[in-house]
Amino acid sequence: MKNFFLAFSLVIILISCTDSKTKPTIIQTVNKTDSTTIKQIFNSALTNGQCYQWLDVLSNDIGGRLSGSPQAQQAVEWGEKLLTDLDFDKVWLQPVMVPHWVRGEKEEASFTVNNSTFNVPICALGGSIATPENGVTGEVIEVQSLDEAEALGEKLKGKIVFFNRPFDDTHIKTFRAYGGCVGQRVNGAKISGKFGVLGVIVRSMTHNIDDYPHTGTMSYGDLSEQEKVPTAAISTKAANLLSEHLKENPDLKFSFKQSCKTLPDAPSFNVIGEIKGSEFPDKYIVVGGHLDSWDIGDGAHDDGAGIVQSIEVARLLKLNNIKPKHTIRVVLFMNEENGLRGGKKYAEEAKNNNETHVAALESDSGGFTPRGFSFDKSGENHELFKSWKSLLAPYGLHDINIGGSGADIGPLKDGSISLFGYRPDSQRYFDYHHAETDTFDKVNKRELELGAASMTSLVYLLDTYLN
Repeated sequence: MKNFFLAFSLVIILISCTDSKTKPTIIQTVNKTDSTTIKQIFNSALTNGQCYQWLDVLSNDIGGRLSGSPQAQQAVEWGEKLLTDLDFDKVWLQPVMVPHWVRGEKEEASFTVNNSTFNVPICALGGSIATPENGVTGEVIEVQSLDEAEALGEKLKGKIVFFNRPFDDTHIKTFRAYGGCVGQRVNGAKISGKFGVLGVIVRSMTHNIDDYPHTGTMSYGDLSEQEKVPTAAISTKAANLLSEHLKENPDLKFSFKQSCKTLPDAPSFNVIGEIKGSEFPDKYIVVGGHLDSWDIGDGAHDDGAGIVQSIEVARLLKLNNIKPKHTIRVVLFMNEENGLRGGKKYAEEAKNNNETHVAALESDSGGFTPRGFSFDKSGENHELFKSWKSLLAPYGLHDINIGGSGADIGPLKDGSISLFGYRPDSQRYFDYHHAETDTFDKVNKRELELGAASMTSLVYLLDTYLN
């Protein structure tokens, strides 16, 4: 009997708090049943997975899914049908109005030095206005930061501002490198436009030195219509070339042309599927990603991978006869890329309906090899989450650390919900992020399936140990 309990019992440590205002924290450690269940989840994901086949359809049959586009609507219909076919207890569409920006014809750009013309790859940033029909041409001022542009002030008038701050390659966590540069993409036009510039060109957000420009959202802030200027990303290889020539020829002329425009907001939907909880049907655990993508690739990593992994979570729970105590919701959010309307709408409706969400997990970092999870700190559950490391480490999930979660689930934050972000290896993510290279062939089937199993394992633990 003693050996039986040593082998199979759950070790529960109750920490009594001396502060009467603080709830006691229960730390659950390794459980034989949990270990067996997680192993079954991984086995079934790797031998009977479906997410890679779903991603093939989403990426190759539908393609890029920018909010408001016909492809975005096709993705909604695809998601609704798939969740229905998977026999969720309830499937519905949650209406949301989304921005509708269109790229138009392929952009053109070049610069001239000593009668030699260099054609360079650019792409308009999401939300930018078009150039005049014949484009814009002007001298270039290169800057490394928003502060530098602000300090130049009126000296920018009549020029094209070139934001050329590169990623800091010393950051092992590549999202830190992205965070150190992305402000110039988002706010470059906002800062420069008030000084009467002709346009803005921004170095692409990637470590790679290549000929693929990376798009992304940008903002004009409170600029007047007259102060708004066309804004585009330039490939890193072209950015380096332009910078080198500027050093020797500061008066060189840069030209670019784009025909993008913003249309009235368009109707769209979040797609939601629900598995009813057996013990806490009115308490919800959300798992999801964003259904929209940028238009120049097919959005396989960003965020087709997160979409199909989230759906696979529900399928794997069913496949392994795991009957959740809480109601599990798979949410395919619309419009993360250029508005976050879907995430905000879901949180708004949850609040209006007085729904109790105990946890949420988002996958929006690509379909690469699993590394772990980050979570927004939740006081009484912090030690509980850390105690799961020994269960998850055999599957490469060594990182369970305080940090961010995800943009779409962020609006749910209320001080009590536990928010998680799935964290795969990030080293290749920004090779493809927002570029035409973000395509299905860049996703590895096994890595994608490992990620789905990792997410399912976390959802299983959350459902088992949270009240």
